[in-house]
Amino acid sequence: MKRRPLRLATQTMLLQVVVIAVVAAAGFTLATLLLRQEIEQEYEQRALAIARSVAQQPGLAERVATGAPDPDGEVQRSAERVRVATDALFVVVADARGIRYSHTDPGLIGRVVSTDPSEPLAGREVATIERGTLGLSARGKVPLRDSSGTVVGEVSVGIHADELTDRMDVLLRAAGVFTTIALGVGVGGAALLAVRLKRRTLGLEPTELADLVREQVAVLEGVRDGVLAVDATGRVTVCTAQAAALLTDSPTVGGPATAEVLALLEDGSPLTSGLRLVGEQVVVVTRRRVERGGQDLGTVLTLRDHTNLDDLARELEATRALTDALRAQAHEHTNRLHALDGLLHLGDVGRAQTYLRELTATTALGAPEGRVGDPYLDGLLAAKSAVASEAGVTVRLGEDTWVPGQLTSPLDTVTVLGNLLDNAIRAASTGAEQPGWVEVSLLAEDRDLHVYVADSGDGVSIADPFEAGASTKDEPGRGLGLALALRTARHHGGDVRLGPAVPGRGAVFVAELPGVLSPATALSWEAPA
Repeated sequence: MKRRPLRLATQTMLLQVVVIAVVAAAGFTLATLLLRQEIEQEYEQRALAIARSVAQQPGLAERVATGAPDPDGEVQRSAERVRVATDALFVVVADARGIRYSHTDPGLIGRVVSTDPSEPLAGREVATIERGTLGLSARGKVPLRDSSGTVVGEVSVGIHADELTDRMDVLLRAAGVFTTIALGVGVGGAALLAVRLKRRTLGLEPTELADLVREQVAVLEGVRDGVLAVDATGRVTVCTAQAAALLTDSPTVGGPATAEVLALLEDGSPLTSGLRLVGEQVVVVTRRRVERGGQDLGTVLTLRDHTNLDDLARELEATRALTDALRAQAHEHTNRLHALDGLLHLGDVGRAQTYLRELTATTALGAPEGRVGDPYLDGLLAAKSAVASEAGVTVRLGEDTWVPGQLTSPLDTVTVLGNLLDNAIRAASTGAEQPGWVEVSLLAEDRDLHVYVADSGDGVSIADPFEAGASTKDEPGRGLGLALALRTARHHGGDVRLGPAVPGRGAVFVAELPGVLSPATALSWEAPA
């Protein structure tokens, strides 16, 4: 059976416990070594201080230099008094030959000391841990000098090692208690951290978290829409490749939101399928605020490219306009052919000829008076005339209309003219002058087309009518027509602008579309001076 790996929280706690235990053990060992060294030095200095005090006793050096070793002598009695008073292990006084004059064991008096006396007999003090006849002890040895300063012997004082051990035991017990408490606190902290880590990761393991992140990235990058998230401080936290591709100034994840992103955020209020013009693209924006526990966490934007759909819609609009015009013409011509057939069937050839002459002089049903000559323009004008008629608006061609060529970019031309007409028809239908009217003038200059659209509306009350979303009507999807017309015209190197106000007219829009006419049939045109 395959063994299940430990969970992240358990691994974290065990690792921390092991680290804390190792650190505690290392600290305890280091403290033990330092304490032992400190205690040994302390007892060595204590033994050295006792030896110095003994060596400085008046008359001791003279008695050693002139007398002989005696278990009952004054040197022995004086040394024993000091030993008992200081609780030392021994106090040994020896002459320059190393012969003992005092010792805890009187039987060793008169014999040579068990440790090397050369250092103190040479005039140097010694503090060390040594083993002698009485066992291991901390020893202090000092030279014994007479009144003239001549070294006549040595004084050696020892403190039993058991005292060092007892002192170490007391200190190590205190250090052990502290280490145990520290270890317990560390283990408790590790357990709390493991529990908090488990809560923070929702009980998921690292592999599960990694899989979750990969799945999230795959989902975000796999959907068609771009996703952009901005936190409450204005910092970009998520920006998928699709979102970056739709923005002209792509933001950096972790960096501040760009001016373009801030424009899409606006006031941060919820928005569903709002159309916005981003650079050269029409984008559908869905905006949603994210809150948790009453706290504002930021805003999530969903961006969808609407440009292709807009192009298809414009192409469909052009095709529908031409189809509607052809259908209207076909229906009317059918009626007229029936009337002509009736006249011929009755043998009234004269009236039939008169009727044919009248037919050649008439215009298409629903179209403004006169024809342009290009099927796309004629179809669009016929369709828009029918729409305008339903709104009580008359569409008419300007007397200076002159387009001898054929369109080479019908889709873009229809987009510009169609949006200008729609805008003018809406303005004329709600203007003070009723019935309203719209006048269209189309002028060719070589391959360039100049478009003039005037209406009887109340004029333009918006500061910048070409700004995306600018509209007098607070309705979703409004305010993009003029922006699209401007973008399309500039794509050809042209422009769309608001002309000067003319008395008796609401607004005049002028469009310039370079290179949209066929060079084979276009003729030069010069504006009158």
